[in-house]
Amino acid sequence: MSSYIIHTTASAPAQSRPVLEQLQQRFGLIPNIAGAMAASPVLINGFLGLFERVHASSLTEPQIQTLLLTNAVVNASEWPVAFHTALALKEGVPPADVDAIRHGALPGDATLAALSGLARALIERRGRITAHDQERFLAAGFSDEQILEVIAVVAASTITNYAASVTQPPLEPQFEAFAWRQKQEIR
Repeated sequence: MSSYIIHTTASAPAQSRPVLEQLQQRFGLIPNIAGAMAASPVLINGFLGLFERVHASSLTEPQIQTLLLTNAVVNASEWPVAFHTALALKEGVPPADVDAIRHGALPGDATLAALSGLARALIERRGRITAHDQERFLAAGFSDEQILEVIAVVAASTITNYAASVTQPPLEPQFEAFAWRQKQEIR
């Protein structure tokens, strides 16, 4: 059980309230992770700035959601996996590709696989991707600039992934159908 409060616009620190209002307008609700992050105006405001820039990049929304879902799975962060599963499906990512990502595999779509593979490599190798990783991404039709945009998406999602792992916000009812648990490794 988490000790973190899930803030509303009424209970959040004054400097966090504008962000919560913007998220309410965008999603029709204040995601519980944002309510938890609102305890820190520094965190929630930094997140919003990066979030807005990521969604204004050259990547499409299905591509961004593929990255965000991949990152949540690789970081084993349960709330973001459920949330980004719902958003990926809403944005038209094929259900089979969403399922593959949720199970730690690459999507069948070659473009989405290139994105997911690069994100996974960046996270697992702490940014130290190989020339082969870059070549594979570029061969899928992406640019050098888009490698840097993927880094921005990884950074934005790391904020929510880590915050969710620390604060453990409850899953909203509309995302419960997409609940996800990390498989336990046998050691």
